[in-house]
Amino acid sequence: MSMTEQATGAHHPQPRARNGGPSSVTVEHLTGAQSLIRSLEEVGADTVFGLPGGCILPAYDPLMDSTRVRHILVRHEQGAGHAATGYAQATGKVGVCMVTSGPGATNLVTPIADAHMDSVPLVAITGQVASKAIGTDAFQEADICGITMPITKHNFLVTRAEDIAHTISEAFHIASTGRPGPVLVDIAKDALQSQTTFSWPPTQDLPGYRPVTKPHAKQIREAARLITQAKRPVLYVGGGVLKAGATAELKVLAELTGAPVTTTLMALGAFPDSHPLHVGMPGMHGAVTAVTALQKADLIVALGARFDDRVTGKLDSFAPYAKIVHADIDPAEIGKNRAADVPIVGDAREVLADLVQAVQAEHTEGHIGEAARTGYAAWWKDLNRWRDTYPLGYDLPADGSLSPQQVIQRIGRLAPEGTIFAAGVGQHQMWASHFIDYEQPATWLNSGGAGTMGYAVPAAMGAKAGMPDRTVWAIDGDGCFQMTNQELTTCALNNIPIKVAIINNGALGMVRQWQTLFYNQRYSNTVLHSGADTDGIPAKGTRVPDFVKLSEAMGCYAIRCEDPADLDKVIEEANSINDRPVVVDFIVHEDAMVWPMVAAGTSNDEVMAARGVRPDFGDNEDD
Repeated sequence: MSMTEQATGAHHPQPRARNGGPSSVTVEHLTGAQSLIRSLEEVGADTVFGLPGGCILPAYDPLMDSTRVRHILVRHEQGAGHAATGYAQATGKVGVCMVTSGPGATNLVTPIADAHMDSVPLVAITGQVASKAIGTDAFQEADICGITMPITKHNFLVTRAEDIAHTISEAFHIASTGRPGPVLVDIAKDALQSQTTFSWPPTQDLPGYRPVTKPHAKQIREAARLITQAKRPVLYVGGGVLKAGATAELKVLAELTGAPVTTTLMALGAFPDSHPLHVGMPGMHGAVTAVTALQKADLIVALGARFDDRVTGKLDSFAPYAKIVHADIDPAEIGKNRAADVPIVGDAREVLADLVQAVQAEHTEGHIGEAARTGYAAWWKDLNRWRDTYPLGYDLPADGSLSPQQVIQRIGRLAPEGTIFAAGVGQHQMWASHFIDYEQPATWLNSGGAGTMGYAVPAAMGAKAGMPDRTVWAIDGDGCFQMTNQELTTCALNNIPIKVAIINNGALGMVRQWQTLFYNQRYSNTVLHSGADTDGIPAKGTRVPDFVKLSEAMGCYAIRCEDPADLDKVIEEANSINDRPVVVDFIVHEDAMVWPMVAAGTSNDEVMAARGVRPDFGDNEDD
């Protein structure tokens, strides 16, 4: 089902009169709570992640009778939000979570902010105190609309039962159209309890909300002209290409032009990693070739990307030679960080389809520069030199312990085709982006913008709930795992058999890496394997808690792996178990670092391929 169908309920035709005349609309008499559940059914919401409480309780009664909406009872509201995000990212549909007022609602703030930063279509439904009690500091009252206003695409406070159906319809439409994002629907308890009428589809009333999807033809022609005249073009691909379902069109444009493609952290899988035109991920921990390509480009075609600071590094030194074509569905993104020479507002799929035609027209009419005529041969000579000289790599620990990069690489190699990977945030996230090949869209889920530790386990749960036939691995750190692992109980009790790899180095690894590089190896409060003032003890992973026993207590099959000789056997064992969640505690070396790296606040020209190794950029070869 497409997002638009889900938003409008168009897949559920209304009954027709027997004479073949116009559709008749059936009006039912329901409570507001029944209207809410019926609305969720009609928009096609098949899964809701939630946790009940006083103010949302009226909605949970009719939910019990629904045969079309599956409710998954989480152990913490944050888990509901991240699960809904993982569901949305894996399926392409709107994710739904539902919780009660006050602390139930505020526990959703982090996943809502996370979805906002990563443009994930999410509808969060919260109970609110009765309408007459709003503003009186009633029990479990929180102004969740006010709290979430900066981190939602839109939010609604509903105080009348008759407004529930059209509000849910509008919320799904807003969340899934234009630039996707989270929408919050806060419903007063008395609105859920009151009687109302229900008919579907309701009339939407969204004055002023008309996202532009069709790009301007003149801008497209100008972009095509620049592409065919450029000497060193780069296609800079962001998550918007995945959101638009435009990966096939991207491949056509890339192969038509022969331009190199770089995919951001949010766009991994939008273009096959193994494709010869792919030069890797850009940014702070991006591939040297991708970082250098953007720095040396004379034309950057940004598609559904936002020139994030993690990609640009020091902004005023980013890509100094490049003209910019910037295409995005959200006009507010264009020119926000980097001025665009050719701004294009539109849906990435339509932009790419039109660009393909426009570039073909330039070819047909013979308007093609010498560099483009040769498939940018000189440019590819440089790119291939950087790619051959500075490939991604790692050293195996001298003490014979497990290398975290090797663990993640082997998980990727041994995973069944089509496996979905969800990562937490930190070193393991970057290694998972580097050492697993992403060949298909929607196989890589992570918290790119907000950088939310604890994202992986609940997001993997949501992905598996939405895609039950696919293998889902969560790649987590021992720090992240301790934030949201309670959702493994949810997985075990609801037949959601995800697999979790804990990359256990006994520390908050990425912060420790920065302390190593920039704080003279003073490891203040990043040690997880032991208590205060005990740094210096050789780390062999976090053992308190014992992740194997903890996972077993939550109904999982759990294994520990410490010997590289056991690595493949353990991963294959995990892959073979599909009747319950599996957790593997990989005890890895604590001093492994993420490379390449551009230090925060510095120019991408300062990228380091490894510690003390600055690439030869060919600095004197620029024009």
